Amino acid sequence: MGDHTETVQLDYDPAIISYEQLLKIFWEDHDPTSQPYSRQYLHAVFYHNTAQRDAAQASKSALEQRLGSPVETQIIPVKSFTMAEDYHQKYMLKTDFGLKTEMTAIYPDHEDFVNSTAVSRLNGYVGGYGTREQLLKELDVLGISSKQKDRLRTIVRR
Repeated sequence: MGDHTETVQLDYDPAIISYEQLLKIFWEDHDPTSQPYSRQYLHAVFYHNTAQRDAAQASKSALEQRLGSPVETQIIPVKSFTMAEDYHQKYMLKTDFGLKTEMTAIYPDHEDFVNSTAVSRLNGYVGGYGTREQLLKELDVLGISSKQKDRLRTIVRR
């Protein structure tokens, strides 16, 4: 497989969400005390500048204090980022034929499909992320038919 780590790269607007808020979400979404079994699945926060490094390190230290145990997640500078192969992009959404079909009709170009916020949101919902409350707030702006809205309501029950 090579010497790589599977990860995501986020583009975000700091006027909407801060880097510190993203770190909080990150720490809540995985077990930072477990040892990864390979470099491919390394637990890491990658930073782009010293401000991000310092914020990540401070949040890691605060978490260690709160847990009373070491956090195994590494804080590492970004060296490069390579997009995953096309078949990995928006993988969960691609398992839902109806939603995928509607989104590929709107975004026939694969790059547009991958970069679409609506596609990303749908991918998350199909993958089991997001709450029913979140879905209902944004359902009408996702660009899907009534039939697929009903499908999503069925998928997102919590």
